Amino acid sequence: MEQTNATFWRGFVFLGFSSFGELQFLLFALFLSLYLVTLTSNVFIIVVIRLDSHLHTPMYLFLSFLAFSETCYTLGIIPRMLSGLVRGGQDISFVGCAVQMFFSASWACTNCFLLAVMGFDRYVAICAPLHYASRMNLNLCAQLAGTSFLSGSLFGLGMTLVIFHLPFCSSHEIQHFFCDTPPVLSLACGDTGLSELGILILSLLVLMASFSLIAVSYTYILAAILRLSTTERRKKAFSTCASHLTVVIVHYGCASFMYLRPKSSYSLQRDQLIAVTYTVVTPLLNPIIYSLRNRAMQTALRNAFQGGLLGKG
Repeated sequence: MEQTNATFWRGFVFLGFSSFGELQFLLFALFLSLYLVTLTSNVFIIVVIRLDSHLHTPMYLFLSFLAFSETCYTLGIIPRMLSGLVRGGQDISFVGCAVQMFFSASWACTNCFLLAVMGFDRYVAICAPLHYASRMNLNLCAQLAGTSFLSGSLFGLGMTLVIFHLPFCSSHEIQHFFCDTPPVLSLACGDTGLSELGILILSLLVLMASFSLIAVSYTYILAAILRLSTTERRKKAFSTCASHLTVVIVHYGCASFMYLRPKSSYSLQRDQLIAVTYTVVTPLLNPIIYSLRNRAMQTALRNAFQGGLLGKG
């Protein structure tokens, strides 16, 4: 109990990238550049979708929600990480660590659910195009988005409670750059088997439930595409899903590797590399992928850059 109280009052210290020595300033410049591009790109996508009436469809509405969720996710992690790269080891209170874990886990789970909803949207668009407008109405879109955000928050809260009900040992140094579940769990005292199982179950529920919906959606989508009469029509139908499918592969690949593993397989260097990919690179890839592979987004972005949309706004 004394050890737990000591950790509560002292909080934690992020070691982050302290082992990189002088390379930390190079990492700071690199991550800052990537973060500014990520933040600008996601905000720009949200604004463009809001201003361009041609993009006021369920597909782009969900894309703007995903961009918003990604922006909130990075805001809770990257600014503190950048500060740590400049100042070295950085303190965070016990409550502050719990709050950061809650928000990072909540937004990460929300991203999973939003990707599943976007898969369902593509299923309706391709498999029932004549009924798309009536089925994917504004009311249903709001319900799907609201459920995604609410579910993400509940799972984030569950993961945080599973970790922070544990007693912590005298060591309070987190071998990471934010309060993620694996590194914080490694500091807990005693038998953490039940907590590990709890985190695994919650992670499985989020990842498998959302991925299963995506898999079912794309099974029907593929069957519908194969039934089309010409190759040109098949390519056109598949092109509407290519961006979403690419983001799903990147997102679920990183998330599965990070959270669907036993505690014994954690590795500081490897986990930090995957975490950097998930927190810095993936949020940057989303707007790039949707901008490069989607003609409607390309047109809207081009109009915005030329001043057509922003001038009218």
